[in-house]
Amino acid sequence: MTPRARIGFMAMVFGMFMAILDIQIVSASISEIQAGLAASPDEASWVQTSYLIAEIVMIPLSGFLSRLLSTRVLFTASAAGFTVFSLFCALSSSLGTMVVFRAAQGFIGGAMIPTVFAASFMLFPPAKRASATVIIGLTATLAPTIGPTLGGWLTESLSWHWLFLINVPVGIVIATTVWLTVDIDKPDRSLLARFDWWGLAAMAAFLGSLEYVMEEGPRWDWLQDETVAAFAALCLVAGVVFFWRAFTRPEPIVDLAAFRDRNFAIGCLFSFTMGIGLYGAVYLIPLFLARVRGYNSLQIGEVMFITGLCMFFAAPVIGRALGKLDPRLILACGLSLFFLSLWLTARLTTQSGFAEMAFPLGLRGVAMMMCIAPVNQIALGTIAPERLKNASGLYNLMRNLGGAVGLAVINTLVKDRSFLHRVHLGESLNWARPEALRYRDTLSQLMAGGLGEAQAQIAALARMKTMVTQQALVLAYNDTLLVMAACFLISLPLVPLLRRPRGGGGGAH
Repeated sequence: MTPRARIGFMAMVFGMFMAILDIQIVSASISEIQAGLAASPDEASWVQTSYLIAEIVMIPLSGFLSRLLSTRVLFTASAAGFTVFSLFCALSSSLGTMVVFRAAQGFIGGAMIPTVFAASFMLFPPAKRASATVIIGLTATLAPTIGPTLGGWLTESLSWHWLFLINVPVGIVIATTVWLTVDIDKPDRSLLARFDWWGLAAMAAFLGSLEYVMEEGPRWDWLQDETVAAFAALCLVAGVVFFWRAFTRPEPIVDLAAFRDRNFAIGCLFSFTMGIGLYGAVYLIPLFLARVRGYNSLQIGEVMFITGLCMFFAAPVIGRALGKLDPRLILACGLSLFFLSLWLTARLTTQSGFAEMAFPLGLRGVAMMMCIAPVNQIALGTIAPERLKNASGLYNLMRNLGGAVGLAVINTLVKDRSFLHRVHLGESLNWARPEALRYRDTLSQLMAGGLGEAQAQIAALARMKTMVTQQALVLAYNDTLLVMAACFLISLPLVPLLRRPRGGGGGAH
């Protein structure tokens, strides 16, 4: 590879980092954005939902667009559009304009993510692809990990507008660099005449409504809500139309033939599982630290930083190991360590902090790199070059879908299990138990200053209720972490079904 090509590839990696980071960096400061736009909490959630829906539609579409326009043109346009709409988001003064600009930002920027995966296989020779895979894996997992930290720091130090303004100078440099340095394929304009507009509409409706149902379902009790039920019905109908078009059109909007490759199909299942672990853990641990420990976004980021630090130091070691060892062995070890890290994390108490969580969180960072890097190689390493761009879009889509489904299941589990634990704990605090009465009396005495006896007892009961609710929440988080851990344990038997990619995990030739 020439230095020019290396510079272009690193610029593309930074562009992907920027697109993935923008999900978590905003989620850490959604309350500040809500206040700045004078929106309600439910309305403010659309700042995130609109971005995710638009991005998940673009990711599989990017394969077709990359062949139509070329990698250079698509990535440059994606980076430039992402930059422009980041500026518009920062200048938004109402919720309506913010949602529109966030959707445009997610849709246009979503093309950067799968394009980098495909470019790594086209740019690097087989012997060097392990290093490229590790760089991409580190970037794809580090961005969500440090997002809350960076978002909290920017919001507290400057303002929420800088969550978007920070993208502008970086985006300009990335778009310019890619345009000047990347030239790895030629556009095929003949594809435009065979563009499946109905297939695109069906895919957008299918994936968009699916993302909406996954995002809003846990909050509104799933199909009990009319809007969620309507989108679920739309998802079903649009899904049937999309798959019919994909299997019957000579040039479908998304080529699903890649799933005939066993490595790719199983690799996508692993990508789905990694989405659950990656986005689920990055969501659940900060939620515990905020709701139970009362940490602010900066304190949460300091605890979560250990995961990113361990990923950073593990990356070069895993990169060298991938060049020498069977990637399936590294993947099996990674899945086992991911299971162990989540199992160890599922021992949370109301006093758990950095000291108690540092080892399992650090172990999760190492495990994540041991999973992501070999899965990238295995899933895309046996795909024919002409199918690589479409396959990359589908592979990345599965990770995002895993995250969406995982978050929906997590929210539902936390809600249901916390209610169940609250009932069981409440049953233990009945007045037939002398310990409960003694604890109530002790609390009443401590709160008696300036209060009457009746008021002190009411305050003591309120305090006991709060403790029960908090303990139930902690137990629900532990249950949910165990379910997440089980996903990785269940996926382990799939590893022997994989074939080792040729050329040390290189790709089809």
